[in-house]
Formats: sequence, C-alpha cells, structure tokens
Amino acid sequence: MLYAQISIGRFWMRVVRESANSSSRPFFSPARGAALHCGRVSLESLARRFSTPLYVYSGDAIMERLRLFQRALSGRKALVCYAVKANSALAILKLLDRGGAGFDIVSGGELERVLAAAPGAAGRAVFSGVGKTAAEIDLALKAGILEFNVESEAELALLARRARKLKVRARFALRVNPDVFADTHPYISTGLREHKFGIDIRRAPAIYRKAAANGWLEAHGVSVHIGSQIRSADPFGAAIERVTKLVRQLRREGIALQVIDAGGGLGIDYHAEFDPGAPAARSSAAGWDAAAKVQEYAAAVEKALGDFEGRLLIEPGRFLVAQAGALLARVLYVKRNGKKTFVITDAAMNDLIRPALYQAHHEIVPVRRRAGRARVVDVVGPVCESGDFFARDRKLVPVAPGDLVALLDAGAYGMAQSSNYNTRPRAAEVLVEGGKARLIRRRETTADLLAPETI
Repeated sequence: MLYAQISIGRFWMRVVRESANSSSRPFFSPARGAALHCGRVSLESLARRFSTPLYVYSGDAIMERLRLFQRALSGRKALVCYAVKANSALAILKLLDRGGAGFDIVSGGELERVLAAAPGAAGRAVFSGVGKTAAEIDLALKAGILEFNVESEAELALLARRARKLKVRARFALRVNPDVFADTHPYISTGLREHKFGIDIRRAPAIYRKAAANGWLEAHGVSVHIGSQIRSADPFGAAIERVTKLVRQLRREGIALQVIDAGGGLGIDYHAEFDPGAPAARSSAAGWDAAAKVQEYAAAVEKALGDFEGRLLIEPGRFLVAQAGALLARVLYVKRNGKKTFVITDAAMNDLIRPALYQAHHEIVPVRRRAGRARVVDVVGPVCESGDFFARDRKLVPVAPGDLVALLDAGAYGMAQSSNYNTRPRAAEVLVEGGKARLIRRRETTADLLAPETI
C-alpha cells in the first residue's frame, strides 16, 4: 500500500511538473476515461464545489510563462510588466508580483487593483491609455509609478500641470506610433497612423525638446505597442528598430532616455488541437511552442535594440494568462432545429464575449468524454441574442444535458470583459496551484447587481 501511494505521488508530481512546463495548456486527463484535471484537481470536483459557469486558472502555468520571458531576457536590464487588462483578478496580480513582475495599467481602477494586491509594486507600474483623466494622473503621481506612457501632446501638458500642482516630477515616455503593420484582427491592431493610439514618431523629437524645458517633466523613456495577438516576431523587431533610431537621435541632441518600452502583443495558438490524454495537453499545432516563441520574440527585440544599454520593458498579457484559464460550463439542453443541432450551456456571451465580439475561436472539450462519433453543432448560451454563441458548425463529440464542457484558452479577456447582460450574475473564479484550489472571486448574486440602484 505504501509503495502504491509513493508511486501515485510521483506520478502526480511528474504530471504537475510537465503541466507547468507545457508548451500549451495545463488541462489534461490523467487516465483514459477520467475527467479533465487542472494540476491535481479534477474539474468535476470544482464544478461540484463552486457550481458553473466557473473560471478555472492554473497558477503554475501563469508563473511558468512569466519565467519564460524572464529567462529569455536575463542578459539585459528588463522588467516584464503584466498587462492588467487581460485578467485583473487580485490573486493573479499578487501571484505575478511575487514572481517579480511589473504591471501595465490603462486606468485608475487598474492602478487601485495593483495597489490592493501588491502595495509595493507602484514603482514597477507603467500607465498607458489614450484618455487619462486628471484624477487618474493625480492618483498615479501620488503612488509614485515608474512612468506614464503619454499618447498625445495635450495629455503631456495636463501631466505637467498636475505634477506642478502636486509638486512631484513626472517621469514620462511618449508612446510613438511607428506605422508598422501587424497581421491581426483590426480591432486589436494599434500601430498604424489611422489608429487612435500613440504619437506620430516623426513628431516625437520636437515634443521631447519642448518637454526638456519643463522642470516638472522628466523624459524617462519611449514606448511602442503595435497590437495584440501577433504571431510573428518580425513586426516587433521592425517597431523597436524604428524606436531605437529615435533614441539615438535624441541622445545626440542631449536627451538621454533610460527606458524603451516594447509593449505587448505576442499571440497564442487558439486553434491548437486538444489531446486530453497527453500530459499537460501539449499543443499539436505544427511549429507552435511557447518557449520557442518567447525566444524568437526576445531575439528579434534584442537585435533591434542594438547598442541601447538602458532598461527594457515589455507588457505581455494574453501570453501569460490566456492558456492558463478555462471557462467551465454545464450543458442544459441539446436541441435540434431542422438541420442544426444546438448545444445550450449555462455560460453565455456575458461570461465570454470574445466569440461574439471578435469571431474568436476557443476549443471546446467535454470534461468527461462520452463514446460516439463527433457531430457538427452550434455551442450557444441562454442569452436572448442570436450573437450569443461560442462556436458555430463545430465538430464536437457527443454531450448530453448535465455534462460539463470546458472552453479553453479563456484566461485572458474572459472575465475581464464579462458583463451582467440579461441581469446575469458574473461567474466565480478559482485558482489552482499544484493540488490546491481556492476561490479567488465568489459568484455574484442578484442582490449584488441590484445594490447600487434606487427606485
């Protein structure tokens, strides 16, 4: 009996270690016919404890992705600033803070979240976004953030006025627009002149010169961000090459910038096939490996930086958390209308809007597989909208009412973009680390939704 327990323990240690070092997803089935697990925790057990819809995250997978970047950039002064907008759960922010990450914020609310989860992390936070208010700027100045990524001359003028009022010198970086095309969805492409983001890189030298005469402003760095879900390293290299030329020009003029912020945007493979029997459910998509992608990205950025000896900031979000998370849902009905079959779940577009908003693809897998041939179905939710779907004309193995399904790669822009449409309380969230699962956000109640209103 003792030998059997030791063997089982060793098996699970190996599974967790392989899961943490996986090239793709941390969800797997430990044996044929067994339910999907995250770490040593069965997704069925989580559904029984916390009900559905339920977001489940692997803390081990998140930390391994962070370490991939830290190792790849270890030869340079670098700080990985997690893009809080991808998933702002306090427990995840605290986890990343313990791993030495900084934070990229885009609102005063996100700064408040960072300060709540990691009170000592303000000096590792950068503030991006095109519409910072005076109140948000004041909050960030008082907190002592690392720098403001300024996106317009008007914003820089406001920053100078608020800094003077508070008698605090404001460190800033201009977010320049390098006019580099990134092959991604038009809604998440940000590096062209027609986009609302950033300042034309050709205008930047004049703005830096003018700012140098203002004693309340410190030209600390330069920032660039060309978009999100970019799968090739080439656009990142092209953008940083143009930024590095700007830094050299400014240095010749006596303006020495200490930081280049390369932004985020490195993408993942949402279409990777899922093999529940493989340890850590490794990606089977040809040529996609997380560690290799990070190395490719780091090499492109390093080459473009050339002789720059200052500090490098990067702002990954999706790449750190997306594949570490899944949305767990229960099948309510299987319905046939004419030639169409609909699998109706208790999760809906208010829980995960990416398919409706971006036509995004999420792999959908049963938590415990049934025998039988796959058939073409639409996977939908109960919200009263035709756009409430997770997949259309998707091959899915048989499922029945009461079965659990997992929507994979939902750790980024899932809960962060959720809503209460149709007066639906938002899902609970669970963080799994090794063999332990803990609730990091309770499920909302209808009373929570009604509390701010008056009659």
